Amino acid sequence: MTILESSNNPFKGVIPKPSALPKDPLVFREALLSSLQEWTSEGMLAVWLEIPISKANLIPIATEAGFVFHHSNTDYLMMTYQLVADAFIPPFATHYIGAGGVVLNQKSELLVVCERYRRPGQAPFYKLPGGALMPSENLSEASVREVLEETGVETEFDALVCFRHMHSYRYGKSDIYFVCRLTPLSDRITMQTEEIEDCRWMPVSEFLESPDTSIFNKSIVEAALNSKGLKSSSIEGLDGEDREFFMPAD
Repeated sequence: MTILESSNNPFKGVIPKPSALPKDPLVFREALLSSLQEWTSEGMLAVWLEIPISKANLIPIATEAGFVFHHSNTDYLMMTYQLVADAFIPPFATHYIGAGGVVLNQKSELLVVCERYRRPGQAPFYKLPGGALMPSENLSEASVREVLEETGVETEFDALVCFRHMHSYRYGKSDIYFVCRLTPLSDRITMQTEEIEDCRWMPVSEFLESPDTSIFNKSIVEAALNSKGLKSSSIEGLDGEDREFFMPAD
């Protein structure tokens, strides 16, 4: 009886080693069924089976055994199996994360963009530059990058001023959008023509008074104007490139 090579997590979950999975579906079927029996007898609760795309022919075998899809990436599919009924299996990532920048110059002008792609029939309107975070990217870095990519204006992070939480976004996931106040280091605009139709420095009063400006955009600009926000901070012993902290400004 062949048992799949695996490790255990602290929650009595079994994690078969992806590189050790048999390439032959028939060999995999026999080993998987034997392993499920063994892991059940050991009192384990669930199995997390990561199948590399190079071994995608094993997926039908796993589904036959009762495994269900959990999530996927470009090079693997994660499947799970409850060895014990109602064993808790945490869901995969449920949210998108985005960041935008409120950039005000010394002339009380606001950096705004008009996106090239809009919903059918939607009239042009101005908004703040921003977009989705890249993997392993900090909020402060993302807001600066998005502004630079869309407008060509260089900035530095000043404060986190507010965020919005919204459900039923892309692919049915929820979305959190963070708004950062940024200090401009340049004023020359070099527009990203692939996604942006127009970009300009607009008097902030004109932006706030325009009937075409959304309530959301008005609210976050007012928050940036009236709040000190949360400044980048540090916590002794917890600093590192893989995390960032924001604390109330003094």
